[in-house]
Amino acid sequence: MHPNSRNDSPIRLGLLALTAALTTLLSACSGFPSVSGDKVFGLVRPYRMDIVQGNVLTKEQVAKVKPGMSRAQVRDLLGTSLLTDVFHEDRWDYVFTIRRQGIEPQQRLVVAWFDGDLLKQLDLPPDLPSENEFVSAINTRELRGDAPKLALTEEERKALPVPAKPPTPAAETIGVQRSFPPLEAQK
Repeated sequence: MHPNSRNDSPIRLGLLALTAALTTLLSACSGFPSVSGDKVFGLVRPYRMDIVQGNVLTKEQVAKVKPGMSRAQVRDLLGTSLLTDVFHEDRWDYVFTIRRQGIEPQQRLVVAWFDGDLLKQLDLPPDLPSENEFVSAINTRELRGDAPKLALTEEERKALPVPAKPPTPAAETIGVQRSFPPLEAQK
């Protein structure tokens, strides 16, 4: 037996007890329902940040792009593509994804094909939205119906109490009042 074993024994027993308690707790947690859908333990819905990635392209934007345009013209109209492949120099991928809490994720891919420096064709998804459709799809204020009221009606204005007028303060003299002799002698 080592001479220091008597001093280490309570520490070892404490660590062993702590390890056993943690193992028991972790194995007990496996019986709980964890994440189901958007809720944790079936009760709490954690906040999830909106994730928007890529280029938002609309029908109005891609309608301006025509075959025969140069790469610079396409970049000016659609922006820089999210993916350009060194091995496929004639292809630009415009990818857009949005993930928001409570709304089905959206993903779209527009592919621009080039022949040298000139645009050959655009491959468009069938569900490419117009600008108005895209804005209404991401606008959650209308879904919640909690748009703030910004103005009062005339009846509401008349119902407001009339504010009390503060009393006007008496004119106060500022500083010490002194009388000085005249600067010139009077005749």
